[in-house]
Amino acid sequence: MLKGYWDAAMTLEQFIAEAKQNQELWQQYYRRATVPDEIVERLRDLPGPRYLLVIAEDWCGDAFNTVPYVARLAEAVPQFELRVVRRDENPELMDRYLTGTSRAIPVVIVMDEEFRELGWWGSRPKELQTWFLSDEAQAMPKEDRYREMRRWYARDRGRSALSEIAELLEKTAVGV
Repeated sequence: MLKGYWDAAMTLEQFIAEAKQNQELWQQYYRRATVPDEIVERLRDLPGPRYLLVIAEDWCGDAFNTVPYVARLAEAVPQFELRVVRRDENPELMDRYLTGTSRAIPVVIVMDEEFRELGWWGSRPKELQTWFLSDEAQAMPKEDRYREMRRWYARDRGRSALSEIAELLEKTAVGV
């Protein structure tokens, strides 16, 4: 089933080119995104290809703060490839990867060479999600809460998401 989604998916460049919202932000984040060398080195020798299918939308701040970094990771590790599907056009896929009861994005689905799911990550780095769900964050007006999230992402520069996704990718290689 995931192979069909993969075949219909876009590259990140196509996704950005078709963006109706936040296109400049997507371009800016993608241009600036880098991956720490230690993460690339950790993953470079993993066996077999890994396909990273991302569920996202161009309006999502969590997505444009995360997906460009994951795309750069896929570019840096030869056996990785990344494609993007739109959440709102694929509700049946999205509903398989809910965060609680929420269609939270982005979601990164890791697949093997047969396009079998090995695991998935989403929708925010654990540290940020823990803060977001805290009483402190929930007591803030929405505008202030999202401003703090943007600050967190600016300080983090994709490192937390990349570290968590790297850990997932390493776990998928166990027993291969």
